[in-house]
Amino acid sequence: MASKQPVEQYTTHSDIPFWRDERVLRTAAQIISAALIIGVLAWVTINFVQGANQRGMSLNFKFLGDPAEFPISDSVIPYDPSRSFGYAFLVGLIKTLLVTVIGVFFATILGTLIGLARLSTNWLLSRLALAYIEFHRNIPLLVLLFLWYFPVFGSLPAVSESIQLGEVAFLNERGIYLPMPRLNEGGIIWLIVLILGIVLAIVVWIMLRKRQETTGQSTYFVPISLAILIFFPLIGWFLAGRIPLRLEYPFFEGFNFHGGLRFTPEFAALVIGLTMYTAAFIAEVVRAGVQAVDRGQIEAARAIGLNQIRVLGLVVLPQALRVIIPPLISQYLNLAKNSSLAFFIGYQEVFSVGKIAINQAGRAIPVFLMVMVSYWLISLFTSWILNLYNRRIQFVER
Repeated sequence: MASKQPVEQYTTHSDIPFWRDERVLRTAAQIISAALIIGVLAWVTINFVQGANQRGMSLNFKFLGDPAEFPISDSVIPYDPSRSFGYAFLVGLIKTLLVTVIGVFFATILGTLIGLARLSTNWLLSRLALAYIEFHRNIPLLVLLFLWYFPVFGSLPAVSESIQLGEVAFLNERGIYLPMPRLNEGGIIWLIVLILGIVLAIVVWIMLRKRQETTGQSTYFVPISLAILIFFPLIGWFLAGRIPLRLEYPFFEGFNFHGGLRFTPEFAALVIGLTMYTAAFIAEVVRAGVQAVDRGQIEAARAIGLNQIRVLGLVVLPQALRVIIPPLISQYLNLAKNSSLAFFIGYQEVFSVGKIAINQAGRAIPVFLMVMVSYWLISLFTSWILNLYNRRIQFVER
């Protein structure tokens, strides 16, 4: 007769009192923590609003519909003092975005080149890159902006004695004047077809490249995408019926230059200062990323006959980007926030417009809240875009 095996007794969650159940305790702790945080925030908000009301500091945003009655120079969109405070704030926000985009673009290019120069085997080139990095990293950005604005642009000659660069560009105390591309009649058709071509080229690039990675068969995604980029503008040119673009050159008439593209000293000093300052930090990020690539990868690439340029573009940089992107995001965010220093050299971006709005409308708290939210949204959007790319290029564990 078979012996009976002992029956093991297992303790189930139903046998545990709820005051000792780990799941119940964890949920209760989260509920209590959330309630405490919400309570503290509500208490602070109520006291803040009551204190502001007692001091006559209105927190409403009705003033945004009132006329601003102050000028804004170099507006990207049409503006005059009769516009509302809300519209003036939008003008300042667009100018901040413009400086940020231009600064990020040129700082990335310049910082990458300087970071690679820092790793060069050429002693002189490496030391020049090091000197550039150390100079800009150890000087406050505000001082650097002052150096560009007052000694450099402040010493430019009068309009009548402008410095000419090839009869097409002019430098004087009022800014930099350059040729400006303009659309001819029918040029809008060419522009629409060009944009469609760019979008289609990007879609074809992504789809064919993904197919090549999946199947292992060559899809020629590079030449096909380039062919689209060339073919569509030619179609647009044909549909437009004439040359779609022309260059409008600045010309001197009366007491000033007219036509073309003008960069004011304030805008030029801000963009150059932000670009050169941020490029020094980006250079160090690039240098660290390149040095993080395994030396064996580089030697293997050279062993199969790749030259230095192809080793850099096909082996080093794709792997270095996994290290470069996270700290690079921080540098982009710093550049966007550092643009608020434009206030000290007279460039009217969102912070400067906010300061003027406070003096005009007397609404300090709402205006500062708007400025804070603006920089917060710019930072969140920048982080979101770059984090999407960062997740795409990371190694996938298998």
